[in-house]
Amino acid sequence: MTTVHCVLGRWPGRGASWMRVLVSVDMEGIAGVVDRDDISPGHGEYERNRKLLTAEASAAVRGVHAYEADAQVLVTEAHAAFRNLLPELLDRRAELLRGDPKPDGMMAGLAPDVDAILFIGYHGKAGTARSVMSHTISGGVIADVRCDGRSLGELGLNTALAAHSGVPAVLVSGDDTVAAEAADVAPGMHAVVVKRALGARAAALLHPDEACERIEAAVPKALADREAVRALRFDGPVLLEVEVLRPHMTERALLVPGIERMDGRTLRYAAPDFPAAYRVAELIAMLGGI
Repeated sequence: MTTVHCVLGRWPGRGASWMRVLVSVDMEGIAGVVDRDDISPGHGEYERNRKLLTAEASAAVRGVHAYEADAQVLVTEAHAAFRNLLPELLDRRAELLRGDPKPDGMMAGLAPDVDAILFIGYHGKAGTARSVMSHTISGGVIADVRCDGRSLGELGLNTALAAHSGVPAVLVSGDDTVAAEAADVAPGMHAVVVKRALGARAAALLHPDEACERIEAAVPKALADREAVRALRFDGPVLLEVEVLRPHMTERALLVPGIERMDGRTLRYAAPDFPAAYRVAELIAMLGGI
C-alpha cells in the first residue's frame, strides 16, 4: 500500500522561522478593468481579465518571496463566487483558496499566525465619488456598513478583521480612491495605484505589465514596514448598522435573532465582537439579494 503524505495547507506554528503571508485578491481594482462586463462570467472581456487578475496575484507572491525566499504564501479569492483566478497561471509557490462559501469569505485563511496580509485588486467603498465600480460586499444590496457609527467598505472591514487577529494589513492595490481609503483606515499601509479613476466606469490605466512590476516592487517594502501600520481596530462589542438599497431587502434578515430594523432600509445588530459583526454584515448582504 502506498502512503500519501499531504502537505497542502500545512501552516507551521509560531515557532517556525519563516514568514506567513495572506494575499486577498479582488477583481474590480485590477489594472485594465473598468466595467461590470470586464469582471462578469459570460462576457468576452472576462476571460482576458482573469489572466490580468492572476498576473497581479502572482506579482504579489513574487514580491513576498523577494522579501523572504522561504515564505509561506496563501492566496485567497475575494471576488464574486471566488472562482476567478486561473490556478495553472498562478505562481506555483502559493497555495490557493477558491470556491464559495469559504470561512470568512474574502478573508479565508486569516489566522493569528499570519504575519501580514496584502489586498490586491481592491476598490472603493459604496458611495465613493469618482471611484471605479465602488461598492461594499454586494453592490446590488448594500448602501453602507457602519461599525460603531463608522462607515467602512471592504478594505476597512477586512483590515479591521485582520487587526482583530493581530495581523497587519500592509498593502493594497487598486485605483486612487482605494489608496485614499487605505490612508484613512490603516495609516502606514502601502498603496499601489494601478489606475486613476475618472468615474464609476472609466479610468486612466497603467499597462498591465507595469502594474505587476509596481506591485512586485512594493511588497517587500510594505512587509519591511509592517510594524508601522496603525490599522483601525474594534475591541469588545460592536454596534453594526447595515443600510440596504431597498426596504424589501431587510425582510429575510429580520428572521435572524438579534437583528432589528431602525428604519425602512437600515438594520442594526449588537455584535459581541468584530468577527461576529463582520459575518452578520455578510449574511445581511446574502439574504438581501435573494
